[in-house]
Amino acid sequence: MNSYSLDYIDDLYVQYVRDPSSVSDTWRQYFEQFLVVTNKSSFKKNGDLTSGESTADRVAEPRDRRGSTGDEATDQSIWMSRIQDRVNQLVREYRVRGHLVAKLDPLGILKSDSPELSPELYGISDQDLQRPLDSSALENVSGGTLHAILAKLQNTYCRSIGAQFMHIDNRNIRDWLQKRMESTENHLELSHQVQRRIYARLADASIFEEFVRRKFVGAKTFSLEGAESLIPMLDLALEKAGQHQVKEVVMGMAHRGRLNVMANILKKRAMNIFWSFDDPDPELSRGGGDVRYHLGYSSDWVTATGEKIHISLCFNPSHLEYVNTVALGRCRCKQDHRKDTKRQEVMTILIHGDAAFAGEGIVQETLNLSELEGYRTGGTLHIVINNQVGFTTEPRQGRSTTYATDIAKMLQIPIFHVNGEDPEAVAQVVSLAMDFRKEFHRDVVIDLYAYRRWGHNEGDEPRFTQPRMYTEIDRRASVREQYLNRLIEIGEISEEEGKEIQQKRTEKLESEFEASKNEPFVPDTQTLAANWSEYFGGVEPAETTDTRFDQARLSEILDSLTRLPEGFAANKKLKRPMALRREMAQGKKPLDWASAEAAAFATLLVEGHPIRMTGQDVQRGTFSHRHAVLHDTKTGETYTPLEHLSADQASVELYNSPLSEAGVLGFEYGYSLDRPDGLCAWEAQFGDFWNCAQVIVDQFIASAEDKWNRLSGLVMLLPHGFEGQGPEHCSARIERFLAMSAEHNIQVCQPTTPAQLFHLLRRQVLRKWRKPLILLSPKSLLRHPLVVSPLEEVASGQFHKILTDEKTPLASCKQLLMCTGKIYYDLLEAREKRELQDVAIIRVEQLYPLSSDELTLAIDGLAPGTDIRWVQDEPTNMGAWPYIKLNFGDMLAEKYKFSVVSRDESASPSTGSMAAHKIEQAELLDAAFAAR
Repeated sequence: MNSYSLDYIDDLYVQYVRDPSSVSDTWRQYFEQFLVVTNKSSFKKNGDLTSGESTADRVAEPRDRRGSTGDEATDQSIWMSRIQDRVNQLVREYRVRGHLVAKLDPLGILKSDSPELSPELYGISDQDLQRPLDSSALENVSGGTLHAILAKLQNTYCRSIGAQFMHIDNRNIRDWLQKRMESTENHLELSHQVQRRIYARLADASIFEEFVRRKFVGAKTFSLEGAESLIPMLDLALEKAGQHQVKEVVMGMAHRGRLNVMANILKKRAMNIFWSFDDPDPELSRGGGDVRYHLGYSSDWVTATGEKIHISLCFNPSHLEYVNTVALGRCRCKQDHRKDTKRQEVMTILIHGDAAFAGEGIVQETLNLSELEGYRTGGTLHIVINNQVGFTTEPRQGRSTTYATDIAKMLQIPIFHVNGEDPEAVAQVVSLAMDFRKEFHRDVVIDLYAYRRWGHNEGDEPRFTQPRMYTEIDRRASVREQYLNRLIEIGEISEEEGKEIQQKRTEKLESEFEASKNEPFVPDTQTLAANWSEYFGGVEPAETTDTRFDQARLSEILDSLTRLPEGFAANKKLKRPMALRREMAQGKKPLDWASAEAAAFATLLVEGHPIRMTGQDVQRGTFSHRHAVLHDTKTGETYTPLEHLSADQASVELYNSPLSEAGVLGFEYGYSLDRPDGLCAWEAQFGDFWNCAQVIVDQFIASAEDKWNRLSGLVMLLPHGFEGQGPEHCSARIERFLAMSAEHNIQVCQPTTPAQLFHLLRRQVLRKWRKPLILLSPKSLLRHPLVVSPLEEVASGQFHKILTDEKTPLASCKQLLMCTGKIYYDLLEAREKRELQDVAIIRVEQLYPLSSDELTLAIDGLAPGTDIRWVQDEPTNMGAWPYIKLNFGDMLAEKYKFSVVSRDESASPSTGSMAAHKIEQAELLDAAFAAR
C-alpha cells in the first residue's frame, strides 16, 4: 500500500457510492463492512437516524464527513487531502471541455452537454461546494470556496467564449493562456471609447450591406450580414498589430464579406464599388478582369495612436482556401525585404469559411507550413466565419469532427470559439489572440460563430434546405441593433447618438452612390508600383536579352563551387563529380546540366539577384544531380557552396519542402509576387506532381495577369521524358500548359542543352518582362554524354527559341523532323545509326510564346513540298502536338507535307511495362524515318 493505493481506493469508493454494482464483489463487501463500522461510530456520536433518513441515505453521504475528529481544522485537512484530486480533475475538465457547453451559437440551435462538468460525477455534493477550499494547489485558480472557483471557471470557459488549448503540450503556453483567461474570466473591461468604436464598426458593416442590397436589388454581393462582427474584429486586430509594431498585413479571404472588408477596412471608395455593379464601360473588360468579389486591394491603415500599417488584400478565385499559402508566401517575401528575421514586422490574416476550413485539404497543407524553417512567418491570425452551413450542406454532412476548426489541433496553438453576437467577447478574443501571436510567434485560430442572413448569395433561397435555421434568423435583429440596445441600457450611448451614427454612414453612402452616377468612370485598377515599377507584362518583347557572363569570372565561380571548408567530410561519392566540375570550370570538359544550372544560379547571385528554390528534394536533387547543399558525413552539418561566392552576393535559399504540391507551389507563387528582382523557383519531384497543384496554376499562375493585372516570374521545374518509368513519371502534361497558353501569359520551354538552360534561367531574371516560366527539365539527359555544352558557349551565347540542324542544310534535305525535348537525342542516334544524310532535325526549345514568323524563319530554305513530321513521345492527344497543329498546322500544310509521329491516342500517358515501352519507342523511331 502507498499513497497511490489510497487514491485508487478513494476512486473505487466514489464509484461504489454512485452504483454499488459498478465495483467487484470483493470491494463491495469491503465497503459495506466499512460503512457498518463507520455508521455505528456515527450513531454513537450523533444518535439514531433522523426522521425520514434511511441507512441508504447515510451510505450515500460522502465518506469524508464520517468519523469526524471533533477538530474542525483537522477535519478540513482530511477532507482536502481526500477531495483534492477530484477537484483538480473537475477544474481540468472545465479547461478541457468548457467550450462544449459555452453559449457559442447566436441562433441557439447548437446545444451540447458535458456530464464531465458535473460535480456529482466526482462525488462532490452541494455541501462540499460551500466548504472553504485551499486553492493554492490548483493551477492558476483562486477562490474562497469550490463554488466560487467553479463559478469563475464557468464564466471563463462557458459563456460566449469557448477555448481549446489543453491539447498544447507546452506547459508554459498553457499556463500563459490560463492566466490570461482566468484572471479576467475571459472578459475585457472596455472603455467608453472602445465600446463606441465597436458600435461604429458594426454600423459600418451592417449599413453598407443594407445599402447595397437596397440599391442593387438581386445583385450578388455575398453579404456579411449575420457575421458583421468580423469588421470590429479586424479593426481591433489592426489596432493591436500597430501596438505590436507590425508594419504590413497581408490578408487572404474568400468572397463572403469581401466587399464589406474592402469598403470598411481597406477604405476602398464606395463609389468605385458601386461602379462595379453598374459596369459602365464593359469594353475595358472584354476577355479579362474578374468579378468584384474576387478582386484584391491595398491601402494604408492608420491606428488610433498614429501607427501606419500597409494592408494588402490578396485577389482570390472561387477556390476558397487556395489563397492561403499565396498570402503566406507574400508575407514571407515582405519580411525578407525588410530583413525581418524575427518575422514580426509583417503578419498574415486569413479569413476562412467553416465548411471550407474543414473540407479542403489545402488548409492542412497551410497549417503544416507554419513552423517549418523555409515557410515560417511568425504566426498567422486565422479567422473562421462560421455560417454553420456550407452553401446547403449542414455540418453533419460536411465534416466528421465536432468543430470546423478541429484540423487546427494538429498544431500547438489555441482555438478560440466566440459568439458573433457578443461584440465584447469578440473584442476579448481578438486581443488575446493577437497577444498570443506576439508572445509565441505562432498561428492562432478564432472561430467566429455566426450565420448567413440571405443564404449563399442574395439570389439563393436557403429556406428550401435549412427551414429551422432561417426561422430563427428571421426572428433576429442585427448584431448592431442588439449591441446598440445594450449600450443604451447600460448608459454608454443614447438612442439619439446611435441614430446619428447610422444617419452619417447612410448619408456618406448616398453621396458615394450619387458620385458613381454622375462622375466620369475611372477604372480603379491598382497599377504595378513600388518594387514592380521597372517591370512589365503584355506581349513578349522582340529584343534579345544579353545573358552573357565573363568567361574568366565564370570559371572562378564554378571552381569555387567545388571548394569545401577545411575539415568538411563530404560523401566519398561526391569526390568524382567535384573533380569533373573543376575540370569543367577550367574548360577541360564541357559543362553538364547540373553544372550549367549551378553556374546560372551563381552568376545571378554575384550580380545581386536573390534566389529562392523549394521542392521536395531540391537540395540534393531527385536524381542526385544537384548537390547544392552538402552534408558532413561525421557531424551531419550542412554546407551550401552557393552561399560563399562573394562578400556582397545576394541571398540564396534552398529548402526541401514537405510532401505538398498545392500548398508549396502557392507559397512560392505568393513569394514571387513580391520578388520581381530575383529567381523564385519550385521543382516537382516528377513533372506530373504539379497535377496536385493544378488549381494554383489554373487560377493564379496562368490567369492572374489577365484577371488581376498581377505579374509573376515564378519558375516551375518539371522533370519530363518518356523513359519507361510508368504512366505518371514520364509526362509533365505539357498539353495542359499549352492549352491554357494565350495572350503571352506564360512561357513553356523545354531546353535540351546546358547552355540553353544557363541562358534561359538568366534571361528569366535579367529581362524586365515578367511571366511565369514552365521549364520542362530532363531526367536521363542529366547524365547523357551528348547533353553537354562548352564553357565558351555557356559564357558567350544566348537562349534560342528554336535550335536548327547544323549538320544537315535545309535546302538539301528531303525530310524535316521537328520535335522538343529528350526525343531529339533518340532521333539523332537513330539517324546516325541509319546513316541518313538528307533528314534534318530541329528542336523547338520555347513552345510558347512562339510566333509563325519565328517558326517560318527557322525553316527558311526548306523546299516546298518537303515532308515535315512533328515527332513526339507522347500519345497523339497529349504532348505538344494538339497545340502545334492548332497554331501552326494550317500554315505548314499550305506549303509542306505536314504530319505527326506519336504514340496512338491514349487515356493514360504511357505503358507501365519497360519492355513494352522499348517496343513502342522502336516503332516510333521507325515511323519517324519511314519513307512516304
